[in-house]
Amino acid sequence: MRAPAYHDAKEIHDAIKGVGTNEKCLIEVLASRNNKQMHEMVTAYKDAYGSDLEEDVIVDTSGHFKKMLIVLLQGSRDESGVVDASLVEQDALDLFAAGEEQWGTDEAKFIMILGNRSVTHLRMVFDEYQKITELSIEDSIKNELSGDFERLMLAVVQCVRSVPMFFARCLYKSMKGLGTADNTLIRIMISRSEIDMLDIRECFRLRYEKSLYNMIKDDTSGDYKRTLLNLCGGDDDLAGEFFPEAAQIAYKMWELSAMTKVQLRPTVRPAANFDPAADAQALRKAMKGFGTDEDAIIDIVAQRSNAQRQEIRQTFKSLLGRDLMKDLKSELSKNLERLIIGLMLTPAEFDAKMMKKAMEGAGTDEHALIEILVTRSNDEIQAMNAAYQAAYKKTLEEAIQSDTSGLFCRILVSLVQGAREEGPADLERADADAQELAAACNAESDDMKVKFMSILCTRSFPHLRKVFQEFVRFSNKDIEQIIKKEMSGDVKNTFYAIALRTNPPIYEIDLFTIRKEFKETHDVSLHEFIQVETMIGDTSGDYRKTLLILCGGED
Repeated sequence: MRAPAYHDAKEIHDAIKGVGTNEKCLIEVLASRNNKQMHEMVTAYKDAYGSDLEEDVIVDTSGHFKKMLIVLLQGSRDESGVVDASLVEQDALDLFAAGEEQWGTDEAKFIMILGNRSVTHLRMVFDEYQKITELSIEDSIKNELSGDFERLMLAVVQCVRSVPMFFARCLYKSMKGLGTADNTLIRIMISRSEIDMLDIRECFRLRYEKSLYNMIKDDTSGDYKRTLLNLCGGDDDLAGEFFPEAAQIAYKMWELSAMTKVQLRPTVRPAANFDPAADAQALRKAMKGFGTDEDAIIDIVAQRSNAQRQEIRQTFKSLLGRDLMKDLKSELSKNLERLIIGLMLTPAEFDAKMMKKAMEGAGTDEHALIEILVTRSNDEIQAMNAAYQAAYKKTLEEAIQSDTSGLFCRILVSLVQGAREEGPADLERADADAQELAAACNAESDDMKVKFMSILCTRSFPHLRKVFQEFVRFSNKDIEQIIKKEMSGDVKNTFYAIALRTNPPIYEIDLFTIRKEFKETHDVSLHEFIQVETMIGDTSGDYRKTLLILCGGED
């Protein structure tokens, strides 16, 4: 029942009054409002509370976070729509020079450009930046900035790219997991219901494969739920047509995915001054006599690269005439044993063991089979095949054929060949592949699945990114939604995993980036999540300690 400007003013006032500050609210509101909305909110704040909003924000915040908030509060972003091509390139170069190119970060340059340039201009700057650096502007912000300032700048970038997608993310975070962030849910549903709720709904469905309507329905109750569902405006069929805004976003997302170069940032690196003989002796000492020194084992194994661990294995046998793996198995137990033994295997041996474990005994762990075969490169799959044959005297393909059936079996057999095409996208062929997939969506179910297999299991991932982008253009639908809607069971899960693998950074081989994605998606750090989840059943804390070392730090 409040006018929009007074509602925004109240939300900001509530965020900064009393003890503590609700930085998430400040970020959401100030990053997403246009100049007119900002001016009206500042005026309403003065009228309602008798104080100056800018002064209150200055008192309650600090550092670069405060500076960017003040810039946004001015409501002075260029809204002319005129773009100077030479300034686009210069801004992209300036952002590069302010961050990735130097030691340390020139935060003022980020604030000046992201806080003042027009939305159209910034979109072109982000594209130019990606061409120059082979990194998205989001990745650079995650690399260079931290804390509330990082979160604010990411929110600004997300709003530049698409305000509806930004609010779709906020709504999802407000309802996922235990409990509901009702203040956020209420604020967004009120503020956007008369502006762009249809586009937010489509973006929500595009990103999370679930309608906003159904998520509200599952997460709230009573008259509160009924009111929110009225504001939402209706349910969306999972594989329905895109609205124009969402179709453009889907197409752009695949385009950005194609431009993104995965930056490998591991948390475990080769140890300096590595001495395999000293490590071998230290491990033997840790397991010799009465009791086991788990801390010594963890400190060595979890802080050496895999190549260094293999040297330790060999040196342990050469110096001591003992099998390190057997000694570790006899001294450790439960999850700690599984983790340490897994670390001591080569990657190919570990993958082979995980494949064996997924198929042994009663039942099959289809999710493990899918995860491994979809995420490994051709070379990794071929090395895994060799390791499996050496360890179990049987080919991995034979094991798959005896343990799975039907089209799912055929898909896994195709993937286990390790013969996926490699190299960049063939644009003409990508158009043809996209048209074939779009046409297959109207065919019989079995014919559709076979056509999807023939393309998704054989084409290179850069090529598939272009195929999936053009699929949006030909069908006005997203490939992930089609898979979720039209397929089922293990076939659906495999094709969906391939689609995710095609779209970095969902699947990456670098734990530092995974940590960043985990924090952004779940609003809790991977480090904190591991600490909580491993408390039960790990009374000694050794298993938890090892996982936290591999995690590499708190975000």
